[in-house]
Amino acid sequence: MAVPALLLGVAKKRVVLRLAGAATSVVILCAVMGLCGSIALVAFGAQSTTTACSVPVTSSSTEASQLVSLNVPSASPIVLSASQVAVARSYIAVGRARSVPDSGIRIALMMGLQESGLQNLANATVPESLQFPHDGVGSDHDSLGSAQQRPADGWGTVGQLMQPAYDAAAFYGGPQGPNHGSPPGLLDIPGWQGMDPGEAVQAVQNSAFPEQYSQWRQEADAILEGFGATLVPTTCGPRQNAPGPTELPAGLSQLRREIITRAQEGIGGKYVWGGAAFKAWDCSGYVQWVYGQVGINLPRTEQWSAGKRIMEPQIGDLVVQNPDGPNHWGHIGIYAGNGLMYSALNPAVGTLLHPVGWNHGTAYFAVGP
Repeated sequence: MAVPALLLGVAKKRVVLRLAGAATSVVILCAVMGLCGSIALVAFGAQSTTTACSVPVTSSSTEASQLVSLNVPSASPIVLSASQVAVARSYIAVGRARSVPDSGIRIALMMGLQESGLQNLANATVPESLQFPHDGVGSDHDSLGSAQQRPADGWGTVGQLMQPAYDAAAFYGGPQGPNHGSPPGLLDIPGWQGMDPGEAVQAVQNSAFPEQYSQWRQEADAILEGFGATLVPTTCGPRQNAPGPTELPAGLSQLRREIITRAQEGIGGKYVWGGAAFKAWDCSGYVQWVYGQVGINLPRTEQWSAGKRIMEPQIGDLVVQNPDGPNHWGHIGIYAGNGLMYSALNPAVGTLLHPVGWNHGTAYFAVGP
């Protein structure tokens, strides 16, 4: 059950914004892959988590003692909850991973502050959204998530828009964006860097209240200054607190050993939407490549259809997560044992070994002998 909490108090001239709602559990992951790129994501729900390069921030019934205060020049301090910190850092992390300049990250934070108060919002008019972890419930058309984008406008599926990392990737857009310029993200707007920041937000959001974005400039600057420094690549080490490969049991079959060996070869690969090339893949592209290397040909998508659902996974079995329909899931990886899995997680962290608990709705499928 969500625990009501003060999420954001910003005194601005004579206006005080207060937003309520909290997730049951929110944790921040800062993971490092490739050339030590430090990036962060948010894992929601009742999840066990390890982190690298940052201290986890957890939201619970004791959230009031975990509020973060940031100074704002010429205004009262911003007070953020753990869940808001997680959303903010997700936007900063994805921006860093996409080489978005700080001016663009500032614009994204201004948008998030206005649209949702940096909350991951479900929508009462979209019942499916209530099945996903969320910080509160809105009711504006079919707007969802931290950016309040609409599935009806082509921004993504309900499951995708309920993930702040996806919201950030979609808002930034550009060549690596999930929507490929339709609808356009910030990087798809010609001359965005020369625009007033509020106008740049509006060029993406097409809001009925375009004048509201500019009021968040100082707060966005404070958030970027407060959290951005912790996401600089030079602060990270490639093995700092990251889960390592577990020792394979002696009785494990040779086929399963080969699956894990191939899965490990993919670590560090970039996440490319729709990709299937070596180390330039999405989650199903990665799994297809790994299994293909050991002579098991899986379909490009819905790979669980080639297997049998099981309750107790063995090393090398398929892990499916983030259900987005009956017998359908939005993420897939390979079980590594001891509660860990290999997967191409998302555009921010790429391909890595991580806890199964970082995503929700997990099920397992066995393929082959």
